[in-house]
Amino acid sequence: MEMSRRNVLKATGLLAAGAALGWPRGLMARPPASRKRAIRVAHMTDLHIQPEKRAYDGVTSCLRHVQSNADKPELILLGGDLVMDSFEADDARTKTQWDLFKKVFKQESSLPVEACLGNHDIWGQNKAKSKTKGDEPGWGKQRACEVLGLTKPYHSFDKAGWHFVCLDSVTPEGDGYIGKLDNEQWEWLEGDLKATKLPTLVLSHIPILSVTVIVDVKKDEKTGKRPLSDGLMMTDSKRFAATFLKNPHVKACISGHIHEIDRVEYQGVTYMCNGAVCGNWWKGRHKQCDEGYTMLDLFDDGTFERAYTTYGWKAEG
Repeated sequence: MEMSRRNVLKATGLLAAGAALGWPRGLMARPPASRKRAIRVAHMTDLHIQPEKRAYDGVTSCLRHVQSNADKPELILLGGDLVMDSFEADDARTKTQWDLFKKVFKQESSLPVEACLGNHDIWGQNKAKSKTKGDEPGWGKQRACEVLGLTKPYHSFDKAGWHFVCLDSVTPEGDGYIGKLDNEQWEWLEGDLKATKLPTLVLSHIPILSVTVIVDVKKDEKTGKRPLSDGLMMTDSKRFAATFLKNPHVKACISGHIHEIDRVEYQGVTYMCNGAVCGNWWKGRHKQCDEGYTMLDLFDDGTFERAYTTYGWKAEG
């Protein structure tokens, strides 16, 4: 049915009002014919590779599924927690896991790969359980960076008219960690975003904003309150929001860590938790999330489309 001139003006006015009120850019109407896909990206997060539970076979199956798509992605983004755990593991166990990771990608992946680090990728932070002192070669984030070919645990790059930022979202604290950027990385990030006007995708392990984190908060039996864990969502999310407002070319932020799927629209940026390759740490489905990965289509106008895809994995027992 053709729209009358009055209805067209009304719709135009609503869109203008929506923009003035700060409606999320992703919710604003766009003519589909005016955009072209710039790149297709596969986001694989939380692989948790290990010798047990056929995890190696699971990652193999996922990589083969990613690359067997008729409409094949041009890039794989790895969202951290690439190994089952090196945070509390000794040197031998850590080496075994990273050797499996290197082997599966060498044998099964023909696509370029970019990655960020997860909390489980940091070796020996819990010194008592990992039997480390902190001065060992490769301790902390160094080994993961060496495996991934990174000079620092955060970096950025341009591809197909998009800017990609891979953050180091894990700040060690005592024998544990919190979600936070240190001052050096904040200075780098603010400069990096200021230096580009390309539509930007931000990759982190720990989510910057997440609904699932809030829903899953457990009540403290002593206080009766429901405190939000500093290890489940970035503690500096307010600073991220303020920074992104100054850089409206930031379109989307993707993460893992929670092993669930959600989507948050806030101040023009879309935040997405994209499940887990390993599901429930290779024990089957985690809550409402099956083992899978996310396919992202990024378009030349800064819009995107997202689809979570299972790859047919059946867990043991």
